[in-house]
Amino acid sequence: MKNIERTIKSDKLYQGKIINLRIDTVELPDQKYSKREIVEHPGAVAVIPITEDNKIVMVKQYRKSVEEYLLEVPAGKLEIGEEPLDCAKRELLEETGYKSDNLQYIFKFYTSPGFCNETISIFLAKDLIVDVAQPDEDEYIEIEKYDIDELIEKINKEEIKDAKTIISILYIKNYLK
Repeated sequence: MKNIERTIKSDKLYQGKIINLRIDTVELPDQKYSKREIVEHPGAVAVIPITEDNKIVMVKQYRKSVEEYLLEVPAGKLEIGEEPLDCAKRELLEETGYKSDNLQYIFKFYTSPGFCNETISIFLAKDLIVDVAQPDEDEYIEIEKYDIDELIEKINKEEIKDAKTIISILYIKNYLK
């Protein structure tokens, strides 16, 4: 496909702790020009922790951006130079208090490619070992466990609204069959 947008100019407007914002001037395939607002994000991981009795370990936390509590799979941002597998192990322990030496990479996806370059790598965690949760000092997390059918029902009732969580649950539903 030849309909690419060639970047003519890129201006960084904001550099933050988690995201950066830039505006690119692009040349369109018809030789016209346009502006693209791009959110730069270092990427993240999500973990689907499954207990021996096939319960999925979930986290519940308040999300300021949407002003509500969300039920989610454990997840977190990649640190500079951090490998996704190492991030998955770290986030699993930090948020849930579980460890696992059996983390399996599933796939990676773009969260909102219309304006953001963030990707999330999803991992399946089995053979969980109980340890102590180590949440960041500004994280207040509740741990809950659910059967897959309960989570599917929560999606259908719009009680789970987070995209990475919905993707993870739908994947794991097929995995458990």
